[in-house]
Amino acid sequence: MSEQMSEQPLEKTPVTDSATSDSAAAYSAAKEASAATGSKDAADSASGKKQMNMLQAINNALDIAMAANPRVVLFGEDVGIFGGVFRATSHLQDKYGRERCFNTPLTEQGIIGFANGLAAQGSTPVAEIQFADYIFPAFDQIVNEAAKFRYRSGDLFDVGGLTIRTPYGGGIAGGLYHSQSPEAYFAHTPGLKIVMPRNPHQAKGLLLAAIRDPNPVLFMEPKRLYRASVGEVPEADYELPLGVADVIREGRDITLLGWGAQMEVIEKAAALAEQDGIDCEIIDLRSILPWDIETVCDSVLKTGRLVVSHEAPLTGGFASEIAATVQERCFLYLEAPIRRVTGLDTPFPLVLEKEHLPDELKIYEAIKQSLNY
Repeated sequence: MSEQMSEQPLEKTPVTDSATSDSAAAYSAAKEASAATGSKDAADSASGKKQMNMLQAINNALDIAMAANPRVVLFGEDVGIFGGVFRATSHLQDKYGRERCFNTPLTEQGIIGFANGLAAQGSTPVAEIQFADYIFPAFDQIVNEAAKFRYRSGDLFDVGGLTIRTPYGGGIAGGLYHSQSPEAYFAHTPGLKIVMPRNPHQAKGLLLAAIRDPNPVLFMEPKRLYRASVGEVPEADYELPLGVADVIREGRDITLLGWGAQMEVIEKAAALAEQDGIDCEIIDLRSILPWDIETVCDSVLKTGRLVVSHEAPLTGGFASEIAATVQERCFLYLEAPIRRVTGLDTPFPLVLEKEHLPDELKIYEAIKQSLNY
């Protein structure tokens, strides 16, 4: 067991390949830690806040992680002096040197294979895949190596220090190779964690938690919000719990569920519904794997209705897993079929991007259909 692993809090129970979520004890501990603050997140009460966009918050989190732990190493395509294609790693090579922040060749499989090796030897690698669309050459290294390393060694070895950062999603006119949302491909893989933040405050706290979590984490950043999402972020070091959803707004009539950039769209749809007297409960899942079944089902038991929205295509999207689980647990309480509002089952289009994406009007229509069922 690596030094990085041994320093983790006890409630961070490793994910093994025999289950797709944390143990009940770890889950309860994370829920209690979140609730104990008397607010949605522990960092909400922190002093010393600063206006940051999401990129600045991510950069700040990486800076804090590198300062706190000399084993943290950043690498990827153009992440060095250039600071990455979106500048998420700006100035970090200047501050920490080329040994800890450096460029790699253009080989995604090689980047993650190298990261696995570093993590297996006790380092804490933070590997960047420049766009989520280009993560597929590394698929084998992620799902067959990183996710299974602990299990196949009988817990003698692990790559739990690994974090993979990658920007995902549309809204930037990036076309079919710079707009995809591939989270569902990896959600089928026990042994991984998947995190998708919605704003700068969430991005910093969740990224620090991901880097320090004793499991390999895929941290997917909504690039449409990199500079568009701005908010107050504590300058201090803080973490937000992985695997715990955030109830953004409580309501009584219907539950709206999403993650990442889609949360902004969902909130706009809820505002439209409110004009019709519809009281929406809004939940940000935050973690796709493990996902917070308890919070979602508790909400649906109260409202009797659920709309799930994500940018990825409909067929095989993670909304399908959520819908299946909720109907198993809440079937007798449902007042209407669970609705999925997603991207279309086509390659991501350039000219028709607006038509492809699930906007607030599509979600609003799903809300009305559910209420009128």
